[in-house]
Amino acid sequence: MNVNAQALEEKLRSKKAKIGVVGLGYVGLPLAVEFARKGFVTVGIDLDKRKIDSLAAGKNYIQDIRDEEVSEVLANGKFRAQADYSNTGDLDVIYICVPTPFTENKEPDISFIKSAAESIAKNLRAGQLIILKSTTYPNTTEGLVQPILEATGKKTGTDFFLAFSPERIDPGNKKYSTANTPIVVGGVTKDCTSLAVLVNQQVIAQVIPVSSPKVAEMEKLLENIFRSVNIALVNELAKLCDRMGGINMWEVVEAAATKPFGFMPFYPGPGIGGHCILIDPFYLSWLARAHDFETNFITLAAETNESMPFYVRDMVIHEVAHLPKSISDVKVLVLGVAFKRDVDDTRHSPALKVIELLLKDGLQHVSYNDPFVPKLSVGGKDLVSTPLTEKELHESDIIVITTDHTQYDYEFIVQHASRIIDTRNAAKKITGVTLRKKIVLLGAGEHT
Repeated sequence: MNVNAQALEEKLRSKKAKIGVVGLGYVGLPLAVEFARKGFVTVGIDLDKRKIDSLAAGKNYIQDIRDEEVSEVLANGKFRAQADYSNTGDLDVIYICVPTPFTENKEPDISFIKSAAESIAKNLRAGQLIILKSTTYPNTTEGLVQPILEATGKKTGTDFFLAFSPERIDPGNKKYSTANTPIVVGGVTKDCTSLAVLVNQQVIAQVIPVSSPKVAEMEKLLENIFRSVNIALVNELAKLCDRMGGINMWEVVEAAATKPFGFMPFYPGPGIGGHCILIDPFYLSWLARAHDFETNFITLAAETNESMPFYVRDMVIHEVAHLPKSISDVKVLVLGVAFKRDVDDTRHSPALKVIELLLKDGLQHVSYNDPFVPKLSVGGKDLVSTPLTEKELHESDIIVITTDHTQYDYEFIVQHASRIIDTRNAAKKITGVTLRKKIVLLGAGEHT
């Protein structure tokens, strides 16, 4: 190790290193709080002043960390948040945890990464370590971030250090958190990797080094595309079961899951959401085209998953056709608009697409309930979560379960509903023949 690397290593081991986290969302804030709880002076940076004001008032806005954890590190002075990059030169390690969406044409939008790197470069000094965590395509770290930082005249691996370590946050997961989820790290040089491993080991139980940032970047895409492809497989089979009739795909999956090797269960649903699983296949396909290669299999899987909200819309219209009223008078209640159960995250939620499609089809009375999402805007309409009362259930012609929150009393819902479209098998414990007749289950071989 050179003198800059040795100096940073000593600061990390003695907990004298100052940590910076750019982007205080689902990834950045839990990471910043974890460092602060371990005794490191930590500075959070986010250009969204609403987040800074919320933290200044002692308010936590991330579901996966406890309010008291945030209050504790704010009160003891180990953590503070700001809306600018003014003092990044004082920081020893800076994590970049900014969003990486895609454009309308499904091409990567890495403008947030570029902006963060440029802002850090303005105050870059010798001995700093920069770690990119935002999900992206291979060669972002070395092909984008590194040239921006080296434009200052400083050299990677000698003057400053650079690595990629993908986030592995699973919103709502009660078992795995920032601290106990293993992570991967790939540095531009050996010293970059060693220092990135060391700093992450201060707050994370298991850190796995890989040979380069490109490997770490591709590894992250593999994680999420693996899920995308397998979910697409069961979604396509679920639609086939509905077409054939008499085969319940949920039962098929459970039966296959009894095999103790060579199989991992995935389940059908109304589509996929969140930040990574939906977006990552398109990041990879964009990169592949730049190399004259088509990721046909991966792209097809992504398209299959994207088609599921349209399939759910068709299920609703099929039931509407059997009602003795015009489509404009039909009342539809959507249960759950978060992208997965027991979280408040609506990013790319398939439920939002289902609502949008129903509104476009002329259903004027579409409402929703979600205990985690009090209000939302979709299809040009501002909606507020409707209280889930016996009266509301009774007056709704069709109820669509799009997110299977555990807070829902499914027996109560089925008892007071007229017709239910269950896209998550949420009401699977309902056994009475009369009650079961109310339920149309996606992939159960009942809808044609």
